[in-house]
Amino acid sequence: MKLNNKGQTLVEYVLIISLITVVAIAVVKIFGGYLKDSVTKMGCEMMGKEFVEAEKIGEGYCQGDENRLIGD
Repeated sequence: MKLNNKGQTLVEYVLIISLITVVAIAVVKIFGGYLKDSVTKMGCEMMGKEFVEAEKIGEGYCQGDENRLIGD
């Protein structure tokens, strides 16, 4: 008697992808502010401006761009 295991394999793949997605979301949630600050710092250096650290992580900005902050 032959058994069809294709459905079982599909469920396993969906579970693995779901786990990877949850881990990726958690990593971005935890380290997102640090990543945002580092990208902003690189952008400031490329434009020749000074990076200004904010009180909260992820809210840093380039000197002179105070009035262009996102979310204000």
